[in-house]
Amino acid sequence: MRLLCGLLALTALAVGFVQGAWAHSLDEVDAMLQSDEKYFQQIDKPTPDFTLRAADGRTVRPADLVGKVVVLHFIYTSCPDMCPLHAEKIAEIQKMVNATPMKDRVVFISITTDPGKDTPDVLKAYGPMHGLDPVNWVFLTSTPDQPEGTTRKLAEAFGHKFTPTDDGYQMHGTVTHVIDKEGRWRANFHGLSFAPVNLVTFVNALTNNVEHPHAEPDQGWLAKLKNFL
Repeated sequence: MRLLCGLLALTALAVGFVQGAWAHSLDEVDAMLQSDEKYFQQIDKPTPDFTLRAADGRTVRPADLVGKVVVLHFIYTSCPDMCPLHAEKIAEIQKMVNATPMKDRVVFISITTDPGKDTPDVLKAYGPMHGLDPVNWVFLTSTPDQPEGTTRKLAEAFGHKFTPTDDGYQMHGTVTHVIDKEGRWRANFHGLSFAPVNLVTFVNALTNNVEHPHAEPDQGWLAKLKNFL
């Protein structure tokens, strides 16, 4: 039944994207998620600035991502528990997005908070190991001339901490951040218990530039989908 619901959700998202069927404004999508998804947090702030390095050596800044919706999270590869689960949750969301025409309009970014251990080779292997597709996924770390704690400070700018412990691990929360095509930070999804289709719903609204209400005399396809599921 869960697989069937997932397939139906993907089909509806793809049809809605192609037909421009998003009758709800982003405010209405926000309101729906705040009602239905207790792990959703609406945000409207500039994205914290950064200059980081991808595993292939290129430099990545927020300005380079303008035009794409960004799904961003922080992990470190030696984390024994929450980080692998978080990466696999992102991979599940990526599969849903990439099964629709949104594939070329969304980029998934993982940022390591342990750049000393997470070498380029480690970074390159981590994503595929957890099901992430490099077609629109990037793993970022600090540049060689930056302090070791640069990405942990960036996590703090996004509202949460990765605090090193004496045994070499890091105490941290689990948050998935969503950034719109103009580079504004628009939402957090907290923890690992949120419904992936809800994050994909929000991303779809952002990819379609749904900012203003449209007249809708009948119930929209999104509400019908949620009622069905």
